Amino acid sequence: MTVVTVEADVDAPPDRVWEVVADPRNLTRWDRHIAAVHGVPEGGLKRGSEYDTEIRFMGVRVNVHADVMEIEPPRFSKVRLRGLVDATVETSLKPLDGDRTRLRHRVDYRFRGGPLGDLGARAVRAMGGAGLLRRGVQAQKRQAEGRS
Repeated sequence: MTVVTVEADVDAPPDRVWEVVADPRNLTRWDRHIAAVHGVPEGGLKRGSEYDTEIRFMGVRVNVHADVMEIEPPRFSKVRLRGLVDATVETSLKPLDGDRTRLRHRVDYRFRGGPLGDLGARAVRAMGGAGLLRRGVQAQKRQAEGRS
């Protein structure tokens, strides 16, 4: 498996950052390859919640299923992804001085075999997994700071 970790300091308090990062419906704002998110519970995520993400890249559409394994608002979440990519996404928030927050994502992932998995793995290698995650984190930062 491949592990990618990205951090950013956000000029917003942890509660505001959590509102942004703990709502999967925001995924389409952070990554142009995410076409839609379905099944997010109206009351927000909790342990055992599930939702589906529709991803489009290079003319191919795939679904990735998400299971919330752990969640401790507004500090930590751990979500398992299954589909074309199998991954565990850990998100943590750490309060900083002056109503600021350190946002950290750790993603442990691998693409499944077969033609689509090979295509996905090649695409992520070409684009750079860390770069993709970094762009997403910067989009989350902008949204939490009210600049998106």
